[in-house]
Amino acid sequence: MPLRKTVISVSSSFWMKSLRHLVVLSSLCSLICGYSQRDRVHDLMSRYPLIDGHNDLALQLRRLHNNRLSQIDLHNVSKVATDITRLQAGHVQTQMFAVYVMCGAQEKDAVRLTLEQIDVVRRMCTEYQDFELVTSAQELKTSEMRHKIACLISIEGGHSIDSSLPALRMFYQLGVRSMALTHTCNTPWAESSSKLYNVFQRQNDSLTHFGKAVVEEMNRLGMIVDLSHTSWDTAWAVLKHSKAPVIFSHSSSYSICDHGRNVPDWLLHELKKNRGLIMVNLHSNFISCRDEANISHVADHFDHIKRVIGAESVGIGGDFDGAVSFPQGLEDVSKYPALIQELLQRNWTENELADVLRRNFLRVFQEVEGVRDQLSVNQPSEAQIPVAEVQNPCRLVLRPPDLRRLTYDQNPSSTAHHGPKGLLILAIVMLLSSPFLIE
Repeated sequence: MPLRKTVISVSSSFWMKSLRHLVVLSSLCSLICGYSQRDRVHDLMSRYPLIDGHNDLALQLRRLHNNRLSQIDLHNVSKVATDITRLQAGHVQTQMFAVYVMCGAQEKDAVRLTLEQIDVVRRMCTEYQDFELVTSAQELKTSEMRHKIACLISIEGGHSIDSSLPALRMFYQLGVRSMALTHTCNTPWAESSSKLYNVFQRQNDSLTHFGKAVVEEMNRLGMIVDLSHTSWDTAWAVLKHSKAPVIFSHSSSYSICDHGRNVPDWLLHELKKNRGLIMVNLHSNFISCRDEANISHVADHFDHIKRVIGAESVGIGGDFDGAVSFPQGLEDVSKYPALIQELLQRNWTENELADVLRRNFLRVFQEVEGVRDQLSVNQPSEAQIPVAEVQNPCRLVLRPPDLRRLTYDQNPSSTAHHGPKGLLILAIVMLLSSPFLIE
């Protein structure tokens, strides 16, 4: 019995020590593997830094600071998800900054507000040495070699051009290289995915004749057409009409989360034919259809889209500072490496991720410029939208002024100005000022 107890005791001790060794080895292996995976992500993103298709920092600069850049340091900005330090930590080399004004400005001062938002993006991207404003695919690549964060300007919502092709062209001259055809409201010529605003309702006319003219002029200019926020019918019509590839700058998969802002598989197939790009949105409500989500939920969207149309049609459009809730572990622009690590663990190849991070967008941008070059012999479009379709009370209809009416309205002595009371007061003043009364 004593010998048996001794053997059992020695055996138990041996197994306990072995178990402790296994736990230690497992922990070390986990640490080593974790480090090596993070190191792999860092190396990959250093070679292929991210081009992010959508960011609303400019909106927050207006909302929080009234566009007064002198009051803040863009290296470290509180109450937002984006600043220079975090962009660098997230390996974001190119950021498409959205120029957004609310739909309530559509029949008012949308053009002025858009100009002010373009101004703040241009200022921040020229006043800070870490940024560089770019307007072409070649400038974007040169910016990477110069170790700068390239800034691309995108208008978010066609209401910003007030149904004017000359306004569109002038925005292009200011550096705008992409425009979403709608935001949460219909324009007079294109239909939104949202029903929030009951404006410009049409039946079976999701992209009007003028809307097609807008797409054609964007093709001619070399401006990327963005279909995020458009209705599926509008998106389909544009995909059939555009000569150049288009993008969904910040949309996800409808099959994974059935939100109207996401893209169904049948439309993904049309996008594939167009050689376009869907840049996955990270907003929790578009990822899990709830206020809460995690990185795994996000990766599900990437997996599904790759399965349907291939990794060569996928990009990333975070929507940081434009949405209110983001997945756990992806709370700001510095966290992008965590997403790439998750995709690596799901057996995405480094070549596929290089496409997602960078090469897909560069291809689309270069093809858009190629179409522009093919159309360079075309003259600027002079298409105009019928006044009845715009229905904008703030638009001035140009005609010669009625001089008689102006004279009558502006003559200080007219009875329209003074009326009987005005004449009585004038008579009393003259009487009181008479020299006979003064004496």
